[in-house]
Amino acid sequence: MPAAQKEAFQRKFDKVNSIIERHGGKVSNLIAILQEIQSEYRYLPEEVLTYVATALGIPPATVYGVATFYAQFSLKPKGKYVIKVCDGTACHVRGSEKLRYVIREKLGLDESKDTTDDLKFTVETVSCIGACGLAPVVMVNDRDVYGQLTPEALSIVLDQLIAKEKTSDAGGDGPAGHGTAGNKSPASNAAGNDVTRGDATRDSAARDGREEGGRR
Repeated sequence: MPAAQKEAFQRKFDKVNSIIERHGGKVSNLIAILQEIQSEYRYLPEEVLTYVATALGIPPATVYGVATFYAQFSLKPKGKYVIKVCDGTACHVRGSEKLRYVIREKLGLDESKDTTDDLKFTVETVSCIGACGLAPVVMVNDRDVYGQLTPEALSIVLDQLIAKEKTSDAGGDGPAGHGTAGNKSPASNAAGNDVTRGDATRDSAARDGREEGGRR
């Protein structure tokens, strides 16, 4: 490969190189490297996986094997906001299916499609979030947990996310992308960064939702 072409190729993967260097370029840190790459790109692009294999001096099959073995990794692009609906036993019996329906209807998704065309939102069903006492539960970007949700309250949360994203697109002070530290997502602004700090706001949203539902 000519020197100029090689340099251009390297520049294309500057971010990936930085991530690999932060982990010492060690094969033993492959999972951590892939986790950080996914936080950067919101998924694991095929060409990036191939580059990682070359940089670490291991077969591409090894990298692909790790990327496809662990459920946390995705080879398909995900939205800026990943909305996870818990379908564990407690959440299921308390109406998680209705929450999934609200999300898909609001975002224009069906059962065969999990991510919006503009790559803003992805909806996933997970077996358990670990907040059974707050069932039914929804989590946004692995940071913000909303518990004891009614369909009406969830609709309010989604409206907040959509409104914030429109503000961001218009050049306002919108949130950073998925996994970006130091910036609150719309969910964070609405509910705080953890369950404890967010309870009051979420309870208020839930009450508003129930009242709205009662008036219909």
